[in-house]
Amino acid sequence: MTLAIPKTSIIYPETDGKPMSESDMTRDYLFYGVDVLRYVFRHQKDVYVSGNLFIYYEEGVSDAVVSPDVFVIFGVSKQKRRTYKVWEENGKTPSWIMEVTSASSRNTDSIDKPQKYARMGVTEYFQYDPTGDYLKPHQLKGFRLVGDCYEPIAPQFLSDGVLSIYSEVLGLELRLISGELRFYDRTTQILFPPNLEVRENIEQLEQQRYAAEQQRDAAEQQRYAEAKARRDAIPKLLEMGLTVEQVAQALGLSINEVQGGI
Repeated sequence: MTLAIPKTSIIYPETDGKPMSESDMTRDYLFYGVDVLRYVFRHQKDVYVSGNLFIYYEEGVSDAVVSPDVFVIFGVSKQKRRTYKVWEENGKTPSWIMEVTSASSRNTDSIDKPQKYARMGVTEYFQYDPTGDYLKPHQLKGFRLVGDCYEPIAPQFLSDGVLSIYSEVLGLELRLISGELRFYDRTTQILFPPNLEVRENIEQLEQQRYAAEQQRDAAEQQRYAEAKARRDAIPKLLEMGLTVEQVAQALGLSINEVQGGI
């Protein structure tokens, strides 16, 4: 007689019991990254931004897990999750990951995690060292997946000496300003402030940008209307017997502009 051995269900823990981070700076930048990127992708329903969450990437293997500090996954819902299981999410894995490196994580951040992220197909991997003790020569590094290996993304240096690395995945720059990590949006020209100020200030920044755009548009429309009025006045003044020179003087135009109808 053969005894049926019941199958045991695989347990996928939600935590490892360890503190989330070893320092205020590590935690603050984790929150900053998640907060800003959630704001940036707030209108896209199929972009999931999170951090310090267990991502299980192989079904049935409970230790096939990573927990990036900050990550972005495209093509899945924004719903809240206790863990993220790739096989339950149509195989979607993060496209972008950032690790805020520290004394306890610097070895795994530089060796073990990149290997796992490459196998998972993570397109871009960033590292930031808030203390400046571990990453050399710069506190911020970016890598892009080429084939099955990561290659460094060459940093750019702005006129004021600020280091900038452009993320094609996010469509944002990551800037290093006096050692502080900041995200920058080229389109809106917004340099995102620290996480505690994001919700309070970003709406105001966008309102200011919108107001400036409205002013520019209004000024352009005014210039167009004035140019049209002068153009329409040229034939009428000429019909009244004014010379080209007189018309030019009256309308504040050059003789060539009058002769060409502006």
